Amino acid sequence: MSNLTHQEIAMNTNAIYAQRRARLAQQIGAGGIAILPTAPEQQRNRDSDFPYRPDSYFYYLTGFAEPKAWLVVTGDGKSTLFCQPKDMEREIWDGYRLGPTDAPAQLGLEAAYSVAELDAKLPALIDGRDAVWFPFATHKGLETRFDGWLGALRARVRYGALCPKTQHDLCGVLDEMRLVKDAHEQATMLRAGQISGAAHIRAMQLSANMLRTGQEVREYHLEAELLHEFRRHGAQSPAYGSIVAAGANACVLHYRADRGLVKGGELVLIDAACELDGYASDITRTFPANGVFTGPQRALYELVLASQEAAIAATKAGARFTDPHDAAVKVLAQGMLDVGLLDKNKVGSLDDVIEKRAYFQFYMHRTGHWIGMDVHDCGDYTEPGEIGQVTTRKDALTGDTIKDRPARILRAGMALTIEPGLYVRPADGVPEHFHHIGIRIEDDAIVSEGGCTLLTRDVPVGVADIEALMRA
Repeated sequence: MSNLTHQEIAMNTNAIYAQRRARLAQQIGAGGIAILPTAPEQQRNRDSDFPYRPDSYFYYLTGFAEPKAWLVVTGDGKSTLFCQPKDMEREIWDGYRLGPTDAPAQLGLEAAYSVAELDAKLPALIDGRDAVWFPFATHKGLETRFDGWLGALRARVRYGALCPKTQHDLCGVLDEMRLVKDAHEQATMLRAGQISGAAHIRAMQLSANMLRTGQEVREYHLEAELLHEFRRHGAQSPAYGSIVAAGANACVLHYRADRGLVKGGELVLIDAACELDGYASDITRTFPANGVFTGPQRALYELVLASQEAAIAATKAGARFTDPHDAAVKVLAQGMLDVGLLDKNKVGSLDDVIEKRAYFQFYMHRTGHWIGMDVHDCGDYTEPGEIGQVTTRKDALTGDTIKDRPARILRAGMALTIEPGLYVRPADGVPEHFHHIGIRIEDDAIVSEGGCTLLTRDVPVGVADIEALMRA
């Protein structure tokens, strides 16, 4: 790839998007039409917008990152883009626009028009189509706007216009397409993981170095290192709000990097990663602020690491999505009994702990989620062909009735996180030397036939490896 010209690289990339649109056309059928807007710009405050990011579905099909754009795909395989027209005065202020004249050749589309023509042209594009597909409940006002196009078309039925008979949610089709990552996506996600891993290493070493030299360390110092490393290697932004949690703050699952003091002898939990070319990475590492684990910290850390290793071993094609979680819970629950976090005289055996969810006091989230263009990526967690197989049970903690359906069967190319943890808040019966310890270890994985490939292991996870890194 490095020997190709920019034009050749663009052509190769355009072919990927064209193939996705062709697959979509097959899914919606010869008489179907799919209509998809990109994300709107969001105002932050007066005269200032949030950094723009296109809608993930739209970008997946086009690779086009400008706002105020729409894509129309018909079942006969034709793709039409509506985008902002060229405007030299606005481009001085807001930047270059591709424009509808150059869009077909640059993006591999059949046609393109100014977005100002959308309302005028959509009724004609819908005319004669059996079914229309658009994303339900994701773009405010889209249904109302479609009603306007449909109304304009119905006004012409006496002249032979034909209205579509059915409407379908486009999200379902695109979710299934996005669930299995192609080689281009996997390569982008690997690079994002490498950048994020380097950022974690940088933050670990900074923490130890500043404490060794007697400097005050705050959570925002470590966050600054992460952001610097993301941008230094070309990532466009963080994939989500960075969590940099020192000491007891690590027991707050969605804590945000703030002014907390980073103290020697305490742990730091960092859950942070970059987004690169539309794809997220997601890494969590927990490390001693000064580079040396204490005995209680080591005991719980090695327990979480063992649970992650069990979950990794359970992640492979043919397994269920829930298998890694079940494997992690089994290790964590037994470990809680072994180290005294749970009193076996009160909670019973390992099976009792799992059945009654007694572990929930210290481990209250799932072990993973889909990852891709969105950090919590789209895709059903229930196996599509087995949705009708429903069982009910009483939740051991809440007493609520839970409906269970068979979990998704993992296939090669699916991408998910593997992220067990332990969060120990002070409570009656909880050994004091474990108080305020929060630990999570998270990596991104691509499912393969024989197991899975971890995308984020450039940053170490072993106790000895972390301590050696932070001595460097």
